[in-house]
Amino acid sequence: MPLVRIPTPLRPHAGGNDSAQAEGSTVGEVLNALTSAYPDLRSRLFDGEDLRRFVNVYVNNEDIRFLEDLDTPVAAADEVSIIPAVAGG
Repeated sequence: MPLVRIPTPLRPHAGGNDSAQAEGSTVGEVLNALTSAYPDLRSRLFDGEDLRRFVNVYVNNEDIRFLEDLDTPVAAADEVSIIPAVAGG
């Protein structure tokens, strides 16, 4: 199962965990499994069926927006990282 890295601001909505394993063969399936395990995360990651604009997701350090977005395939050894966009300077 892919490992999902959970950023600090979202950890309270994921049982305090900094990572979790979630089953799926695409990023979308993995994130759906993650939000099924931690329902409070759903509204923070998704706007309906789409990722929120300020949520960036990477698979093995590759931005999924430049791959196949939520349809990006993942393997059991892959690492999915959720990175919230931060404004400021």
